[in-house]
Amino acid sequence: MAHRTEALFRDDAYVRAADATVVAINERGGIILDRTIFYATSGGQPGDTGTLERADGSRIAIAATITGETKDEIIHVPAPEQPAPEVGERVKLAIDWERRHLLMRMHAACHLLTVVCPFPITGAAVSEDDSRVDFDAPDAGFTREDVTAGLMELVRADHPIFVRLITDEELAANPGLVKSKNVRPPAGTGKIRLVCIGDNASIDSQPCGGTHVKSTGEVGEIHIGKIEKKGRENRRFRIRFGPMPVA
Repeated sequence: MAHRTEALFRDDAYVRAADATVVAINERGGIILDRTIFYATSGGQPGDTGTLERADGSRIAIAATITGETKDEIIHVPAPEQPAPEVGERVKLAIDWERRHLLMRMHAACHLLTVVCPFPITGAAVSEDDSRVDFDAPDAGFTREDVTAGLMELVRADHPIFVRLITDEELAANPGLVKSKNVRPPAGTGKIRLVCIGDNASIDSQPCGGTHVKSTGEVGEIHIGKIEKKGRENRRFRIRFGPMPVA
């Protein structure tokens, strides 16, 4: 039977530490808690790493976080040769915040790219230093410089980024909110999580379960490192931190 883990990061992506209780250890040694701040790999964003601290002060290193039988079951995967906690044991959770914050900035940057390039999304992958978004887009004469300028205009405007919940019916009535060409947000829960940018979502609004910074300004300086042709109408945009290198 799948367990349900309370995902604290959905309400506040900035929580770096929390207490939790071990509710199960699966057959592969994965640790399931009653609540967690660890984001599980999903939607192109990697899962968190970090530690679980036991009552005696010893720590269990967590090398990855994944979902289990359902999206609500979050499994903390220990690094090799870590001690196993007991079911019912209380532990202190700590994520690798520096890594998570980079991923939050990058994930927000990917949302900004979908504003600058308003085409159907065919794929995406977020990482700490080089992320990508694939679009079903014709060769419309984009340049790295033009797209970078559009991104940085949004960053400098320091628009708020926030979460709003809507119903399945509201999403069905507004199909344009879904930018992905191939992946639909999970329905049937009664609530769809939208990540919104700008006052009253004036810049963007789309279903997403990932973690993001609180404002576009927090993304920092970014640029398009490369635009790759991945098919007749498929373009891959690679986002990197920092200013665009001088050729």
